[in-house]
Amino acid sequence: MEETIRTFSWQIIGYIKTLPNGDKEVRDFSRRILGYYRKSQDTTTNFTGQILYRGDMSSALLILKP
Repeated sequence: MEETIRTFSWQIIGYIKTLPNGDKEVRDFSRRILGYYRKSQDTTTNFTGQILYRGDMSSALLILKP
């Protein structure tokens, strides 16, 4: 399942795809991967695999992207 994330003015800022195992894949407007949420580890990582958060903070990757 893929969720489209929008601003209050309906501009698309990114997408969060939930995989069958509960993991999530976060992509920006251009569909470039920003990071992942790994349910088995309960961590949110950037696209290189560096742990940024404990828990599901996948939407924060869209808000805090450079």
